[in-house]
Amino acid sequence: MSFRDDNEAGGGSGVGGDLRKPFLHTGSWYRMGSRQSSIMGSSQVIRDSSISVVACVLIVALGPIQFGFTSGYSSPTQADIIADLGLSTSEFSLFGSLSNVGAMVGAIASGQIAEYIGRKGSLMIAAIPNIIGWLAIAFAHDLSFLFMGRLLEGFGVGIISYTVPVYIAEIAPQNMRGALGSVNQLSVTIGIMLAYLLGLFLEWRVLAAVGVLPCAILIPGLFFIPESPRWLAKMGMTEEFETSLQVLRGFDTDISVEVNEIKRSVASTSRRATIRFAELKQRRYWLPLMIGNGLLILQQLSGINGVLFYSSTIFAEAGVKSSNVATFGLGAAQVIATVVTTWLADRAGRRLLLIISSSGMTISLLVVAVSFFVKGAASDGSTLYSVCCILAVAGVVCMVVTFSLGMGAIPWVIMSEILPIRIKGLAGSIATLANWFVAWIITLTANIMLNWSSGGTFTFYTLVSAFTVGFVTIWVPETKGMALEEIQQSFR
Repeated sequence: MSFRDDNEAGGGSGVGGDLRKPFLHTGSWYRMGSRQSSIMGSSQVIRDSSISVVACVLIVALGPIQFGFTSGYSSPTQADIIADLGLSTSEFSLFGSLSNVGAMVGAIASGQIAEYIGRKGSLMIAAIPNIIGWLAIAFAHDLSFLFMGRLLEGFGVGIISYTVPVYIAEIAPQNMRGALGSVNQLSVTIGIMLAYLLGLFLEWRVLAAVGVLPCAILIPGLFFIPESPRWLAKMGMTEEFETSLQVLRGFDTDISVEVNEIKRSVASTSRRATIRFAELKQRRYWLPLMIGNGLLILQQLSGINGVLFYSSTIFAEAGVKSSNVATFGLGAAQVIATVVTTWLADRAGRRLLLIISSSGMTISLLVVAVSFFVKGAASDGSTLYSVCCILAVAGVVCMVVTFSLGMGAIPWVIMSEILPIRIKGLAGSIATLANWFVAWIITLTANIMLNWSSGGTFTFYTLVSAFTVGFVTIWVPETKGMALEEIQQSFR
């Protein structure tokens, strides 16, 4: 099947009048590009499917970079914000956790927004409160603006955290979906690292102003990428759906087989049909819901957000003098590990990476917990005390690295792959909400728990990671190399 002309008959043209239109339309320039070599010099620029898809992924990856910058912001700025605004530790902990509260609200709305106005439209809506939130923090002179800005940031991030992995999964070819899906978490880690790095040199207000940039660039970028073809097909926009898919796969690519697979999948469900609660008891629904929710909850219960948000505090407790520099090193290690995951996701497989990741986290967290317990009993300045400090730092770094090898990226990839199209919006919102709710609990309690007992805190995280190994081994299927429609059919 070749690229269709504007006047060619489309399956959705006859009934398109009553259908919801995407917030940001696919755009006529794609059609022009297929017929006129004058656009960008030659249509060869986007003939290669990988070039077109990767370009789209890189643009939407600005959203997760914003996500990561929000997550990493509180660590290098804690001391300065507390000093400048006269906050207590508990007030700063509340500030740090409010992004998770906002994200929960965004998560609740994310699935329905993405279903109603499209994936691109929801990212546009997410970008605006992020920009306003960062500006509110940059100009804050009291708690009210600080807290309001953090909530607005969180709301946008909550929408981004659902929409970006779903968009990537829906546009990526099946042989690249794992690698491209991992770009979501890679971008988050890059955002965290940038916050750590820039936090070494920039005052906290300036750092907040820099936080505006990812979404400020994302907004115009959204006008240059196609809408998700699977969403367009679900909405009945047949011509737009085929246009989008052809752009993503390259103008010389035969897309007839993929078009038919997507049409069959959409035809098997009714866009307007509602699902009854009793139907959720069917294996095709409860199993992917349980796996998706379970992975995203366990991802946060491992304590990763507490470690990242308060890494400077953890390193200082372990006896590291330049704790902010060590925190940047932690962020850099996380980026490198996530790059490895991006390369391995479509080679080693999702399930194996999850098992290796959660096993490595269990061992690393156990080392940290034991180190803090022994360090508390050792005398200051002794050899044992120094060894325990080194082991604690090494364990934290290994925990973050092993988290990034699987538990960081893969749960989002699997969630976007396994949820049935009929309940994807609602189920995706529930899974994202669960993830952010647990993240909020962990972020809110991490500082308090660390003040109570560093060893006890990491012992709890160790037990969670050990449970995750069993959960993945028993329940999580391998989805490497399967089309989305095949994956969802396997649960029937």
